[in-house]
Amino acid sequence: MTERAKPPREPISAREPVVFIVEDDESMRRALTNLFQSVGLEAEVFSSAADMLQSKLPDVASCLVLDIRLPGLSGLDFQAELARTNIHIPIIFMTGHGDIPMSVRAMKGGAVDFLTKPFRDQDMLDAVTVAIERDRKRRESDRIVASLQVHFQTLTPREREILALVSSGLMNKQIAAELGLAEITVKIHRGHIMKKMDAKSLADLLRKAETLGVRRAKS
Repeated sequence: MTERAKPPREPISAREPVVFIVEDDESMRRALTNLFQSVGLEAEVFSSAADMLQSKLPDVASCLVLDIRLPGLSGLDFQAELARTNIHIPIIFMTGHGDIPMSVRAMKGGAVDFLTKPFRDQDMLDAVTVAIERDRKRRESDRIVASLQVHFQTLTPREREILALVSSGLMNKQIAAELGLAEITVKIHRGHIMKKMDAKSLADLLRKAETLGVRRAKS
């Protein structure tokens, strides 16, 4: 069964980060819960990877404190499963029986840290701080890209074509020649593109095109 560090209250604040703990040892779950609550962090605890997979997770900045050795799906296999299902949550591994190959596999899989029990409380808190900040930045980046994609979808095929050529460094005259258009027509299209992409300047437009991965089609 899923254990919650605090009595259930819905919804969890959209601004409040959450630390998920997957650990089969009850005393360790309790100790970690008390540690995180002592610094004002929300915590949700699970006794197995399967329990967490079956739960609806809040859409907030978060990280996962994960034991390597678990009943059923191991911590390392759970890390791989999350990657396969495109769930991007920073992971801090902990183990009482660590070895170098295990830690190398964890770090290659993108883990933030690999802590050997018994670890210092401050080491865990430092790792969680780094992990939550990493997730917050990823979420902000995803939000920006999603917003740009909404704007990009409003462009016509011709405008997208011109944006790709602009992003490759071509001037209006060159774009007109390449597409067989009048230069004034290209200027009009560029004006529409600037407005639809909510670009404040050419440099701003180029940054947005780069973020979206807009590229000139190869001949």
